Parts: sequence; C-alpha cells; structure tokens
Amino acid sequence: MKANRTILPLSIAVIMMALVFACSPNPYAKTNRSHKKQVKAIAKSLKQFPPDNSMSTAGRWVGTTNMSIRKPNFVIIHHTAQNSCDQTLRTFTLPRTKVSSHYVICKDGTVHQMLNDYLRAHHAGVGSWGNNTDINSSSIGIELDNNGFENFDERQLNSLYNLLDTLKKRHDIPAANFIGHGDIAPTRKNDPNWRFPWKTLSARGFGKWYGDTTGIQVPEHFDHLMALRVVGYNLKDSAAAIRSFKQHWMQDTTRPMTEEAKKILFLLAQ
Repeated sequence: MKANRTILPLSIAVIMMALVFACSPNPYAKTNRSHKKQVKAIAKSLKQFPPDNSMSTAGRWVGTTNMSIRKPNFVIIHHTAQNSCDQTLRTFTLPRTKVSSHYVICKDGTVHQMLNDYLRAHHAGVGSWGNNTDINSSSIGIELDNNGFENFDERQLNSLYNLLDTLKKRHDIPAANFIGHGDIAPTRKNDPNWRFPWKTLSARGFGKWYGDTTGIQVPEHFDHLMALRVVGYNLKDSAAAIRSFKQHWMQDTTRPMTEEAKKILFLLAQ
C-alpha cells in the first residue's frame, strides 16, 4: 500500500506534465502548416505525370515498375553560425532565406527534424566532393547549434552520434561519406569549426581517419594537390582546400602544407 501511495502522485504528475505540453502553443504551428502544404503540392505534381503526352518525340507514356525516391548517400555536418537553436529554427522556416536542413541539434541535445530524409534540403549550396557537384541532391544536412567559436556540448555530440548511427544504418551510407560543410565548400565555409571531434566520429564509424604517421616516408615526388583531389577536395582554390583539409584532420586552421600534413594526406589518399 505504501508503494501505491508513492506511485499515484508520480502518475498524476506525469499526466499533468503531458497535458501542459499538449496544451502549450507550438511556435512553429504556422510554418508546419506551410510545410504540409508544400509537401501536398509536391505529391500533387507527381500525380500529374504523365502530363498530357505533348512532347513532340513521345509516342506514349509507359510507366516503369522499377523506381524509387531520392537516396541520400552523404551526410554533411554544419555549425549554424547563429546564437541559438531558436534563431536557427526561425531562419529555416522563413521563405525568404531559402536555406534549410534535415536536422538541427541544440546544445542541450534536443534534435529537431525539419525535413524527410528523402527530400532535398537547401543546406550545402555551391560545392563539390569528388565528382559530385550537386551535394544537396545526394545528402542529408545536420546543423549543430554553435556560433562557430565555441566547443561542442557533450549532450549535443551524444545526440549527433545516435542520429548518425540511425542514418548510416537506415540509408547504408559509406563511412567515408560523413564530411563537413567546409570540406565541400572550402572557399566559402569552415564549418563545423576546428573544435569538432572528427577523430571521435571516425572511431565510431563516421568518416575517414589516418593511422600512425611515425616512420612514414612520403615519396619524393608526392603530389599533395593530386592527393587532395583523390580525397575529394575541389582545387579551384588550392590554398583554401589545404586549409580545410588541415582543419578537418589536424584541427589546424593555417594554410601552408607542412610535412606532417603531407604524411597524413599520403595515408588518407591510399
């Protein structure tokens, strides 16, 4: 009986908290309605195909039975460069900004999903990785609440690890395809900032890393620019590519290519 008297008040407290949460106004109710409206518009446009068989070279529409929707193959990690999670959520729900992301992770570890994984978000902008020049069409964007000059909160990172594990399994994303915004757009971006723990991510299976550089002898005619291209970097601005590479794998934001950087690059390009 004593146990029952303890459980009852707790149960009432839980129910009351749930009711308060349910009754609290959602500050994004209006944009959520707009989101649903846009999704319905996309579905409606798909239903209109075949349109009217008006193509001059078309004989007739023959609908294939072999199809699927967009498959994400990359995960791009960003920092928001803003001062709060709420500020970022607002930015991503204003039509005039024309920017978005699939997920936003707040400092306290709260994860906000803003778009279905199979839809195309506007998070990467102009950039490339290897031969892929349309990153938005093949990637999932994750924004970490961080103004660019802060360490990343452990609660935030733990939520990120859990989310990455889910995405990797759900979409069969290769380990090497977890990269940063600064990697795909080195002339424009530097996120996530140099404090981001890429080594820890790689140890968990998200992203490439290198082995022990002790005793590594870089060949005399090693072409570090070609190696950067092999890793994935665009060399339109080679100095920017070197800086982004060093930030990602060395937590170093300087531009010059050093001997240690060449050793690391040599191992990564194998």
